[in-house]
Amino acid sequence: MTNLKLEKTKETLAVDFNVNGICTIEGSSFPENTSEFFKPLLEWFQNYMLEITDKIELNLKFDYLNSSSIKFVSDIIDKLEIYYKSGGQIEINWYYEENDEDIHEMGEDLKEEVTFSFNLIEK
Repeated sequence: MTNLKLEKTKETLAVDFNVNGICTIEGSSFPENTSEFFKPLLEWFQNYMLEITDKIELNLKFDYLNSSSIKFVSDIIDKLEIYYKSGGQIEINWYYEENDEDIHEMGEDLKEEVTFSFNLIEK
């Protein structure tokens, strides 16, 4: 298992997934092919949960997500919920700007769907 690092582009998020369990996704997401961008992220989490099984801390710092990106972020969170229910440790830190109601509300909505620690943090 290796780390996954993707540089931020004009249309895609910066990704830094470390095998120590500290993972960060940040920026804006409106790629031309959303599933192509998110597929390696979902696969990385799947492999981590099978191979390493340590705590996962996911730091999410979004400026903008289009609707298809929101679906894939939700898919990642669903996978983490399954991992948590099977005994894994999960913590999500959802960062949002003080005046960004859309990102704040999105975090609140996703927090309601999970049973693990999900922190809403104003930057």
